[in-house]
Amino acid sequence: MKLWKRLSYAYSVLIFLFLYAPIVVMIVYSFNAEKSRAKWGGFTLKWYRELFSNSDIMEALITTLTIALLSSIIALIIGTAAAVGIANLRKGPRKWLMNITYLPMLNADIVTGVSLLLIFSLMGIELGYVSLLLAHVTFNIPYVILSIMPKLRQLDPHLYEAAQDLGAPPVLAFFKVVLPEISPGIVTGFLLAFTMSIDDFVISFFTTGSGVSTLAIEIYSMARRGIKPEINALSAIMFLVVLALLLVINLRGGKDKKGAENRPVSVRARSSAR
Repeated sequence: MKLWKRLSYAYSVLIFLFLYAPIVVMIVYSFNAEKSRAKWGGFTLKWYRELFSNSDIMEALITTLTIALLSSIIALIIGTAAAVGIANLRKGPRKWLMNITYLPMLNADIVTGVSLLLIFSLMGIELGYVSLLLAHVTFNIPYVILSIMPKLRQLDPHLYEAAQDLGAPPVLAFFKVVLPEISPGIVTGFLLAFTMSIDDFVISFFTTGSGVSTLAIEIYSMARRGIKPEINALSAIMFLVVLALLLVINLRGGKDKKGAENRPVSVRARSSAR
């Protein structure tokens, strides 16, 4: 049994090394004085300084972040409403809608990109910032729905009714009772949509226009001439920021979960109805 545990630990360590070793190497070489990744030329912060002075990269970064933020917020609103509606359907229609929701996630990105390009052309929407935003909202909605649905299944069905019995109107009962209970799924859906939006290249490539470039498209154009060390610095900053956000959210989510578990359903409904 001890041998099995040691093998399990060793296997887990190997998996994490396989996943995170390239990221660690990238972060280390973001401080390399040499442009070449073949040798170490000493510690420097030169690439971080040049990163913030590179207008092309900073413009692409701002476009990427604004598109990711706006598309995630819009997809979160639509996806939350859709998830609540699907959860309240009968078993048959709910099953069909969930299967349809899976399709955009299983579909190849190039098919989705070409399809959106054709739709935008038929509707007369000029390719640019708006078309890029609409495309990101479209492929983010399924991720939001599938993140919120498990929380809706875990939700006590009597909690919403109890809040209404205590005098809360339906809309107030939803925002005071249902929304806080599914908030972990909402946060997960937002973060997943935000990450997928930043990471996307294929769909963005087909739905963007001239003068609008995301970070993924900018890096792709740079790859033809060679990746600049500033990209290592930018990737290191983005990784550390996302890691810090995840740690904060997990710590806060653990505290909220403990507090919610310590209160009975009637107390939660009564406090929410107020």
